[in-house]
Amino acid sequence: MSNTYSIQTFGKMIGKSTKTLQKWDREGKLVAHRSPQSNRRYYTHDQYLEYRGFKAPEQGLTIVYARVSGVAQKPDLANQLAALQAYCTTHDVTVDEWIQDIGSGLNYKRKGFNQLMEMVELGRVRRIVLAHRDRLVRFGYEYFEAFCERHHTELVVINGENLSPEQELVRDLLAIVTVFSARLHGLRPYKKAIKDAALHKNQD
Repeated sequence: MSNTYSIQTFGKMIGKSTKTLQKWDREGKLVAHRSPQSNRRYYTHDQYLEYRGFKAPEQGLTIVYARVSGVAQKPDLANQLAALQAYCTTHDVTVDEWIQDIGSGLNYKRKGFNQLMEMVELGRVRRIVLAHRDRLVRFGYEYFEAFCERHHTELVVINGENLSPEQELVRDLLAIVTVFSARLHGLRPYKKAIKDAALHKNQD
């Protein structure tokens, strides 16, 4: 059985028209998921069960992931964890495991991050709770969102802007500028050779 259904298929399953489902989605009565690639609406089998009055089975782990860039930001990490704990308590979310990292959001070799992605790939994770999108990765969040979706893992982001330190963004941007500056500097010795080769080619 498929785990997801198009809006047309889901409508036939519950006896409702596509227009009704679109209206319910806008009103928040039955909110559809959106494909990261096409932005098309789709529904899950859990939503079908819930609509029919059955409780969807809780399969897989709920994991809270937190991250800061450096050791000096441990107080920020503590605040982040406290906010995540408050969110989970308020929304009756039972957490199976807490994973945290100290490392740049540009670094995909973080121990906790790789452990989390491996668990998702193995189908062991049902839900990941984040304080902010950039706590998972600084760039390319949409790719990992689609990756989690393919493995039936929900990403829950509480969008705590105050839990995403501005100094981290500045540090990451400086790191990117430094890397590209080094690459450009490395190309300088070859610029004359490239120019001379182009000149000779035009003369031929």
